[in-house]
Amino acid sequence: MSEVTNQTAPKRVLSGMRPTGKLHLGNYMGALKNWVALQNETNVDGSPKYECYFFIADWHALTTDYADTSELPTNVQDVLLDFLAAGLDTKRSTIFLQSEVPAHAELTMLLGMITPLSWLERVPTYKDQQEQLKEKDLATFGFLGYPVMMSADILVYQTDFVPVGLDQEAHVEITREIARRFNHIYSNGDQEILPEPKTLLTPSPKLPGTDGRKMSKSYKNTVLLSDSEADLRAKLKTMVTDPARIRRTDVGNPDVCPVFDLHKVFSGEEIQQSVRVGCTTAGIGCIQCKGWLADGVVKELAPIQERRKHFEAHPDEVNAILDEGAERANARAEKTMKQVRSAVRLARR
Repeated sequence: MSEVTNQTAPKRVLSGMRPTGKLHLGNYMGALKNWVALQNETNVDGSPKYECYFFIADWHALTTDYADTSELPTNVQDVLLDFLAAGLDTKRSTIFLQSEVPAHAELTMLLGMITPLSWLERVPTYKDQQEQLKEKDLATFGFLGYPVMMSADILVYQTDFVPVGLDQEAHVEITREIARRFNHIYSNGDQEILPEPKTLLTPSPKLPGTDGRKMSKSYKNTVLLSDSEADLRAKLKTMVTDPARIRRTDVGNPDVCPVFDLHKVFSGEEIQQSVRVGCTTAGIGCIQCKGWLADGVVKELAPIQERRKHFEAHPDEVNAILDEGAERANARAEKTMKQVRSAVRLARR
């Protein structure tokens, strides 16, 4: 007689990143650290709470950088190394390259057949990115249709949750709309073929770059996860501070200082308090404040950089991880595509 268990089936989680080069602190604190926490989360009985899929979105990189793909292989490798260095574990997560799972492209095409152009043209980032990237010709089918591909990425695994920060919730809504439309057209009243994914809100702290703006490679203001301690300290020394604090003897206001925003993330309560008191009384200078910040960042990155060195020294192990990830992702995606093809009447049997 078999035992009846109350083990909860894990909910499926999916997210990905475009390969634009080595990842920085903003990528880590805004997404990657949360992914690691999700893969490690367990139920009361010790079973995994989430079935995690994390991918490198190399096809998405082509939507804006199709004209020059020379750095794409290196960028893919760097992002993968940072994934693994941050703590993503193949025993708990499926880690894969988007282009090695053809079902992403197949479902993109099928969803594109039913997605109204007006839905794509109203996506806020469509016009915003065209404005920001004026030097590139983005009047392309691929750029207009990237939300369809994003939806296919999510829906091909019949994903339950997409981890996002509060400011990114709207990005998942078009996926929900496309899934709803597909189900309405093809489900015939049966169970939904493409369940509408929910957002899984994750912490996304404010992380300014060295110039005070949002940390971004396009602004060239980043601190990389792989920066040496010397480079890291040199970058943070140049970071902008409270503009009212011009001289060492001027008092400052930590609440308007980008350096203090980073202290809130990387420094403990004791250091934060010392910074607040020292800044508001001119008891410390900005160089000392930045030095304390660098200490906290170095401490956070030390284990990450140690793991990165390991994987850099074992390329065969890294390639095997992508091979295994592609095999697992293809197997799961094919389960969805069999249902999709049958619903659309593409299957012969």
